[in-house]
Amino acid sequence: MSNPQRTAAILVAAGRGLRAGSGGPKQYRSLGGQTVIFRAMEPFCRHPEISAVQPVLNPDDVVIFNEAVRGLNHASPARGGATRQESVRAGLEALAAQKPDIVLIHDAARPFVSPALISRAISAASATGAAIPTVQVADTIKLVDASGHVEGTPERARLRIAQTPQAFRFDVILDAHRRAAREGRTDFTDDAALAEWAGLTVSTFEGDAANMKLTTPEDFAREEARLASQLADVRTGTGYDVHAFGDGDHLMICGVRVPHHRGFLAHSDGDVGLHALVDAILGALADGDIGSHFPPSDMKWKGASSDKFLRYAVERVAARGGRIANLEVTLICERPKIGPLRDAMRASIAEITGLDISRVAVKATTSERLGFTGREEGIAATACATIRLPWDNKGGSD
Repeated sequence: MSNPQRTAAILVAAGRGLRAGSGGPKQYRSLGGQTVIFRAMEPFCRHPEISAVQPVLNPDDVVIFNEAVRGLNHASPARGGATRQESVRAGLEALAAQKPDIVLIHDAARPFVSPALISRAISAASATGAAIPTVQVADTIKLVDASGHVEGTPERARLRIAQTPQAFRFDVILDAHRRAAREGRTDFTDDAALAEWAGLTVSTFEGDAANMKLTTPEDFAREEARLASQLADVRTGTGYDVHAFGDGDHLMICGVRVPHHRGFLAHSDGDVGLHALVDAILGALADGDIGSHFPPSDMKWKGASSDKFLRYAVERVAARGGRIANLEVTLICERPKIGPLRDAMRASIAEITGLDISRVAVKATTSERLGFTGREEGIAATACATIRLPWDNKGGSD
């Protein structure tokens, strides 16, 4: 049996995106609750035919990149160059030791690439060796001179808009890039142009009008509004959890280790705040409760850190095409005192869920010395989660 074809993807993310306005490099900005680069990279990381994803970065962006794509598997980032062409070559050289058969080269500023488009790119490169996605031009195009005078009108039927991912036999496009570098050619704006210069025949395949490149502030505003309009199914869920005190010298509360003269009696780490938040998110999804997903009878979860449960709940929302709008937890106890730890707990929840801290609230109250919390026998927590899901044509969420 022959070895299966190996396909790698290069994500070009070393640019600064100055035309997109203020706010830092556009690939790291938030769009619809996720960073642009996360949206651009995730379909490649999840695609069953992609064996490796090679990001190429500005070396100053490593920390922000790691935060922006947390949860995605990828190769160690390659160091980008001064031009897109140099950055692509850096990505190709980083993959050279793996010797993939096919490579897809995609711009991080195109966050709406679909799995179907990726599959078409792989098929086209396998068949022809060099192929790019294109869409037809809808408007009449004019050639103008330096003074703004029309010089001609190209035949619209033959014009196409080039997109990424552009797909090639790996060894062929690597050789072409190396040759261009040797000959001092650094002016190619995409890999298809470089391939044409190297004498390759570049074929085309069906692109996707939704696979647009974000360039200007208007692009961001338009797509933010479009994504918000799609998440019209607003849901709210509530959660409740309680744990008794036992032996120990600390408590885990909202992901923060809190020194205390008692510990929690619990199967996992007993983090009542995170457990209540998990139940609130699952409740908003109508997707059971924490016990149905992480049964206490399963020893796999013995002593488990509760951030795993909360990340899982967040992933359940993302898998439905949704996002979390707000999280709130209220802790009910006499001691330890929560006030001095409130912001640390908010920051912990924000880090676990990927939310901005402004969307996370932590409150605390006592029970006026009444009941088990008043007797300092344990801690209770209530939580509320608001999420947004896509709305389908049948009046429900997808």
